[in-house]
Amino acid sequence: QVQLVESGGGLVQAGDSLRLSCAASGRAFSTPATAWFRQAPGKEREFVAYIKYTPYYADSVKGRFTISRDNAKNTVYLQMNSLKPEDTAVYYCAKGSGGSSRYGYEFWGQGTQVTVSS
Repeated sequence: QVQLVESGGGLVQAGDSLRLSCAASGRAFSTPATAWFRQAPGKEREFVAYIKYTPYYADSVKGRFTISRDNAKNTVYLQMNSLKPEDTAVYYCAKGSGGSSRYGYEFWGQGTQVTVSS
């Protein structure tokens, strides 16, 4: 029962930009908030950004990443600029009630790999 589909990951160089997409359907689409989390090798899953009425960001990505949505396409985007090697991780889309905790989200995508080389 796939309700979140992610795309847009890849291999880029430091300083480059990348845009991730998350398409929602079914019960996942009906939830009010959408978030992006990431998990780097050897680390716990980390909050990146979420949007409900207004967008919120982790300090590590403020000024570089932008979360947005296209309601007509049931899609949320994560625009990532000025990428750094430390941004390398598997990025996950999630939908639920909101907040910076993973426990606020019921539905999760499969994850997409982002690798930033130096």
